[in-house]
Amino acid sequence: MVRYSEEIIEEVRSRNDIVDVISSYVSLKKRGTQYFGLCPFHNEKTPSFSVTPSKQMFYCFGCHEGGSVFTFLQKMDNLTFVEALQVLADRAGIALPQEEMSAEDRARQSRRTRLYEIQREAAKFFYATMKSEEGKRAYDYFKDRGLSDETITGFGLGYAGNKSNRLYKYLRSKGYEDDILKDSGLVGFDEVRGGFDRFWNRAMFPIIDDKKRVIAFGGRVMGEGEPKYLNSPETPIFEKSYTLFGINLARKSKRGYLILCEGYMDVISLHQAGFDCAIASLGTALTPGHAGRIARFSKDVYLSYDSDGAGVNAAVRAIPILRRAGITPKVVKLSPYKDPDELIKACGAEEYEKRIEEAENAFSFTMGAMEANYNLTDPEEKTRFLTEVADMILEFPEEVTRSGYAQMAAERYGVRYEAMSELVTHRAASPQVQKKLEEKNRDPKSGDSRETAAASVRGRVTEAADRSQKLLLTWIVDNPEIYGIIKGTVSPDDFDEGVMRTVAQDIFAGLEAGDLVPGRIVDSFMEPEDQREVSEILFTTIGDLTSPRDKNKALRELVARVKKDSFRREKEKRSDAEVLSLVLEEKQVIKKIEKLVFYQEG
Repeated sequence: MVRYSEEIIEEVRSRNDIVDVISSYVSLKKRGTQYFGLCPFHNEKTPSFSVTPSKQMFYCFGCHEGGSVFTFLQKMDNLTFVEALQVLADRAGIALPQEEMSAEDRARQSRRTRLYEIQREAAKFFYATMKSEEGKRAYDYFKDRGLSDETITGFGLGYAGNKSNRLYKYLRSKGYEDDILKDSGLVGFDEVRGGFDRFWNRAMFPIIDDKKRVIAFGGRVMGEGEPKYLNSPETPIFEKSYTLFGINLARKSKRGYLILCEGYMDVISLHQAGFDCAIASLGTALTPGHAGRIARFSKDVYLSYDSDGAGVNAAVRAIPILRRAGITPKVVKLSPYKDPDELIKACGAEEYEKRIEEAENAFSFTMGAMEANYNLTDPEEKTRFLTEVADMILEFPEEVTRSGYAQMAAERYGVRYEAMSELVTHRAASPQVQKKLEEKNRDPKSGDSRETAAASVRGRVTEAADRSQKLLLTWIVDNPEIYGIIKGTVSPDDFDEGVMRTVAQDIFAGLEAGDLVPGRIVDSFMEPEDQREVSEILFTTIGDLTSPRDKNKALRELVARVKKDSFRREKEKRSDAEVLSLVLEEKQVIKKIEKLVFYQEG
């Protein structure tokens, strides 16, 4: 199932505390025995992403992503389990034995390696084509944009030839079969043309990850044609929502901050001008995945988006996403120029450096952008505007930050601080505002469809029975002493077949051996949906029970529900004569459960 022995995996896990690892991606704050932060996998205002050291697991109560330290790295960095294991082994100074790779994992790893090779071969092909007579059009385009030969070479820029199957034939000549070329994102197939290039007659921009591997391409059409810019589709080694153009170079910058742009040419122009910390999000809207990746390298980001309406709106949308990742964003004012490339060409690097120094506070910038929607000379419209500002202030969790921004808004728009502060307080108490904030926190992708899929996998009978089983397993994991009290009454066979029963078996076996590691359980499942389900099972909310009496009552009812449902399933399989015997047995078991004591009531 995995490349390495359980002993090796456990050594790597034990030498990499999950809190330490995740803290390099997510800003975490301790709350009791857990750590909480804003989820890097979906948009949210209120922290619902939890890390539990005792379980060596993470879980988001909003989008239901969860798993072990290995799962986290796989999700954040688009790695296989083996690659995540290697990263963590290197982090802990552990040398992994290479000979233990299974045939299945060897094939999977080999395929990913070949996909990286294909991208590298394509980059070489595009660069060589640009250097040929055929590629003069693209070369002249780059030179007309003010790029030096050194910059063109440094970014590996190139040209996809003017024939639609040139790259396909080249890659075939290198020994790559159609099957793997389909997964590369570079080649398409149809019945008429056979294999054909996705990119042709385009100036090419290699997309390189932070490990210096070419993983995809962007291409700008030369002359007429649509779309003007085209990116590779997502592949097993390329995920747009996590990938940043220029990060391979920007990560080595000594400037101490990152500059976030909109396009390839902005990034390249800034690097050429000496701003080697520029990156872009591949022409797509910024995502929490991008922000989480950025936060690994710097907590200070300067937004340098286009100065037109679309660029302003994109910056306004990006600011809260960056802030939730623990990043402090500022906005570089480019007006009257459209973008960084245009500004630098017109005024030089010194002027851009000045704009960086004078960058605007992100909250101030957002207020300024909002002004366009209101006539502030009209008292009623000004009140509506300030109400929207107050709602925005409420998105900050710290009281001192809210107070500071209330002061800023009061001074900027000519109202008393006390009045602005009172408006913020009033809005905080509004049910409508609370509902609005909750809706913003809710992940639209994590609703009924995922729950339905999980239900189908488990084959559960009813949602109530499913929740009872989850609750009991979570309670046992959080309080292992419960197992000693119920183990003669409850067994793994009392849980639904499939993932639920397997988790129960692993928990009970771990407790019997005195070696329960919840993170190990989630890693025993290979499918992402199964891992999410296991995480949900182990992080089911128990409720806020404080008195021993209430805990005993709740636990007895919970154990009884699980056993009753188990008996119900068993009765459906038996004959009428056998059912009578089961009814009598069930009554005896329930009476026994009613006498169980889990917590001393004094």
